[in-house]
Amino acid sequence: MTEFEKMVAGDLYNPDDEYLTQIRQRAHHLCTEYNHSYEDTDKIRRAEILKELLPNAGAEAFLPGPIYFDYGLNFYTGKNFFANFNFTVLDCAPVIIGNNVMIGTSVSLLTPVHDFDYKKRNTFLEFARPISIGDNCWLASNVTVIGGVKIGSGSVIGAGSVVTRDIPENVFAAGSPCRVIREIVS
Repeated sequence: MTEFEKMVAGDLYNPDDEYLTQIRQRAHHLCTEYNHSYEDTDKIRRAEILKELLPNAGAEAFLPGPIYFDYGLNFYTGKNFFANFNFTVLDCAPVIIGNNVMIGTSVSLLTPVHDFDYKKRNTFLEFARPISIGDNCWLASNVTVIGGVKIGSGSVIGAGSVVTRDIPENVFAAGSPCRVIREIVS
């Protein structure tokens, strides 16, 4: 099993593996190029960069930038996806986002996990847990979502929240750690 396969499967992997380093650097270079381009005059090149960087993102994804992806290959979106400025995704495990999802400024989706035991952590091996965000969600500004979390469809996450556990469908949740505040009723 390759280090990439281990990483995506949630097993311990070595992030300094040659192939992982190569694809991570490729993603970082593409992000830098994207971040130094302009929405109005570089539309075609920006679309090409996103297609190369995020081959599994929906064609309708809109990211004004700056953007920061660790790999880009493990990032999946549905239709009508929008993420505002300073969008950070450490996609060591799959990050799966549904249709009609809006993401505010300075949101981070972070799949890597490190052991609590410093002896194990100091081996520099890590593992990753996937993130799943359902359809019609809104994550407000400065939200951080930790690996292993599922956010149910129709939910809203309040600004500045740190989401460390699953959030059910159709609720407003906020805080650090994020917790359900109330149900959303149409």
